[in-house]
Amino acid sequence: MRHIIEVNGIKLYAFHGCLNEEGMIGGNYVVDVMLNTNFHDAAIEDNLQKTIDYVFVNKIVEEEMEIRSKLIEHVGHRIIQRLKSSFPTIESVRVKITKISPPINGNVENVAIIIEE
Repeated sequence: MRHIIEVNGIKLYAFHGCLNEEGMIGGNYVVDVMLNTNFHDAAIEDNLQKTIDYVFVNKIVEEEMEIRSKLIEHVGHRIIQRLKSSFPTIESVRVKITKISPPINGNVENVAIIIEE
């Protein structure tokens, strides 16, 4: 049996990017997190302590997104490491970071990275 928890559409304003201007001006981001875990006991017992609390998932994402990085790849890696160390019941994790309206030459709606571990 597979148990999946998703926390999707975490909207943030952050200051990631290789350009100095990105560090000063910032931009909009959306983060999606998918966690494979076993929440059978939580489902049976209706007990939050036996599953992964979405509030803490969101908090980890917010805290890591606040730390400026040149690459969203680096931020994604940090988010995954924090999630895995905070929730030992995670069997696998997927993080997608979308950068809205990136400052690149061209009409590009967004760029995104996905890391699965």
